Amino acid sequence: MHTKTLTEQENAGIAAVIDEVTARYRSVEDPELVRAANLYAHELPRTLREFMATFRLDEPSGICLVSGFPVDDEQIGDTPSHWEHKRADALSPTFRQEVFFLLCASLLGDVFGWSTQQNGFLMHDVMPIKGHEKEQLGTGSEQLLWWHTEDAFHPFKGDYVSLMCLRNPDGVATTVAEVDDIPWAELDLDALFEARYTIRPDESHLPKNRTADAGGDPARAALLDAAYARITRLEENPPRRPVLTGDRTLPYMCLDPYFMATDHLDERSRAAFQQLIAAIDQALKPVVLQPGDCCFIDNLRAVHGRQPFEARFDGRDRWLKRLNLTRNLRGSREARASSAARVIF
Repeated sequence: MHTKTLTEQENAGIAAVIDEVTARYRSVEDPELVRAANLYAHELPRTLREFMATFRLDEPSGICLVSGFPVDDEQIGDTPSHWEHKRADALSPTFRQEVFFLLCASLLGDVFGWSTQQNGFLMHDVMPIKGHEKEQLGTGSEQLLWWHTEDAFHPFKGDYVSLMCLRNPDGVATTVAEVDDIPWAELDLDALFEARYTIRPDESHLPKNRTADAGGDPARAALLDAAYARITRLEENPPRRPVLTGDRTLPYMCLDPYFMATDHLDERSRAAFQQLIAAIDQALKPVVLQPGDCCFIDNLRAVHGRQPFEARFDGRDRWLKRLNLTRNLRGSREARASSAARVIF
């Protein structure tokens, strides 16, 4: 794991940048702030920028952890009961934390959101929601969240999925497994590099969980309909793809076993896949995020999940912020309203 704990001097420099941002903007959903985030990010302390650049360019690990950013548990208020209560034009009690998270993330790539997730917000809230306890969702609790590549089914999946911890009183663990810890020489790489496998959309994107609102805008409504039509096509007829790509000595991964059928596979492909799953299970380790931690997961070099837990539903539950990042924003241009837009339909 690539780790850094912020010093008092670094936090002072970071606070000055955040002061400037929060004096001018009110929300991380503001397109003008999203556009300017990369510029503000390059005013962060050089030591932090160098640390993030090393993670992005040298790939020393599949996990990057920045710790030590202050979080006042009383000031941030209660853990929300649902993300639907969020308003893009309201000043968030966690705005300073959100700005720091956004700026750090912008050192790795461009933030983006999904029209089919959390109503198109760029920054997601991750906390237990009543009714989701047994679902394969980040907002679930009682059921193990299977390890996976984030949005593995989608051609425009991100390069990084990022989590910032605001509260975690019960020490609920995020689980991670990195490519560096998998014995690749013992696996059938020839089969795993072949386009034989299918991945269906995960629960959060399915039309049955549709919450996006077009707001009376016919153009947006058409884009939303097209987005869910794409999801339906991927659900009904997922394309065949490899689960491994890149360098055979240290491959990139793309898989989500909970949503991958194996009945169509030949014996060799099925066996190779099962061996890979077993190897990742062996490499899986817990990471307990603390308030102020920003965890950046390389979506090609690591998988992640979450251990089950009993939700409190008393305003004190585990609370994370989540961002998706891409190093190739242009790759999704066909599914965005404009070249500057960050929401994928």
